[in-house]
Amino acid sequence: MKKIIFIVIPIAILFCSFGKMSSFPVEKLHRSSSLTTLTEQRLLDRVKTIKQFISTNSKYNNELAFFIDMRIMSGKNRFIVYDLKNDKIVDQGLVAHGIGSETLNNEELKFSNANSSFCTALGKYYIGNDYLGKFGKAYKLYGLDPTNSNAFARSIVLHKYDKVPYEEQDRAICHSLGCPMVNEIYYGRIEKLIDTSKRNIILDIYY
Repeated sequence: MKKIIFIVIPIAILFCSFGKMSSFPVEKLHRSSSLTTLTEQRLLDRVKTIKQFISTNSKYNNELAFFIDMRIMSGKNRFIVYDLKNDKIVDQGLVAHGIGSETLNNEELKFSNANSSFCTALGKYYIGNDYLGKFGKAYKLYGLDPTNSNAFARSIVLHKYDKVPYEEQDRAICHSLGCPMVNEIYYGRIEKLIDTSKRNIILDIYY
């Protein structure tokens, strides 16, 4: 009787370094169950658009961009850190959307660029300077499209909040007043990327 020998081969997972990204323990990087074939294709389509935009705008970081897919429910990882040079996801996390974006049927979201709408606004943003506000250190966001041109006037910023969970879950998370709002631990990682970037990073919120 022949013996069947099973050989287990470890797989090394390599991550591209952006600033201090290489120091992140592997277990700390999120792996989302939310990225279906359709969500991956939407991401790739947006990556292509952002690459084209950045290629004609030298003020923006051409190695790294942030993406938020608003078709993914808020309890799943939908804030994506993407390596534009090597075409791969390097980190993911939860992100809250504006309470004004909720609808009665709780199935589809609505989006608005209007003042006092408390809605998330779709479009390309660039991440500006940081400041100390209600939630501690936050980053000013500047809209680059007609759909989010009022971001600065609306005080839409990227910030952390201790009520945003770290792990994925099957129910919706808390809401913001229109800002992309993330978990404190995850914020610590993207904060390092923003602070060490020599150029403004693009944040793309799409649906």
